[in-house]
Amino acid sequence: MPNIKPISELRNYGKVLRDVAIGSPVFLTKNGHGRYAVMDIEEYREYEKILAWRKLKSELDKGERSGEEHGWIDADDVRKRLEERYSG
Repeated sequence: MPNIKPISELRNYGKVLRDVAIGSPVFLTKNGHGRYAVMDIEEYREYEKILAWRKLKSELDKGERSGEEHGWIDADDVRKRLEERYSG
């Protein structure tokens, strides 16, 4: 069950923070509407990794679609292009 508290509970922020655990964030409301989430830093780091993975996967999928639509580039040609671009 989600742990939902009004933002006014932050007056006693120590109590609010004691309720935060991995897999159990505290959601703070303002005027009855969800406004903030307080989560354990390790859980946040995992969340960042998931977002980075999704972004990478999206870019890889775009590259795969491009290769299928416009043809693939030989690995030696890719290496040559990268060397020309980044060798100075």
